[in-house]
Amino acid sequence: MKKISTDKAPAAIGPYSQAVLAGDFLYASGQIPINPETGNVEVQDITAQAEQSMKNVGAILKAAGTDYDHVVKTTCFLADIADFAAFNEVYAKYFTQNPARSCVAVKDLPKNVLCEVEVIAYLRD
Repeated sequence: MKKISTDKAPAAIGPYSQAVLAGDFLYASGQIPINPETGNVEVQDITAQAEQSMKNVGAILKAAGTDYDHVVKTTCFLADIADFAAFNEVYAKYFTQNPARSCVAVKDLPKNVLCEVEVIAYLRD
């Protein structure tokens, strides 16, 4: 196993890695809409938060030498299921290969953000 880390995505805010490479798979921790340059959540609406979360996911994928097209599974967490449609609009721009997905509403997310996205990617073609 190999840990993946990049300063282009937010640093872990707990005892975990941004991602772990295990065999042919990358397991990325959930990404919330923190600006990696400032360490702060700088946007408030679901569309902007989803965009920042997706950019953070992309930075981790890139650090592992892969991209959105190699993601086989996502798990998405929403603070409010009413944001589902707006979240999907952003999500669809990044995950054009339509990986398997779970999307659930949860009571609370870290830093009171509106969304979190984690991915599993397959590193071979």
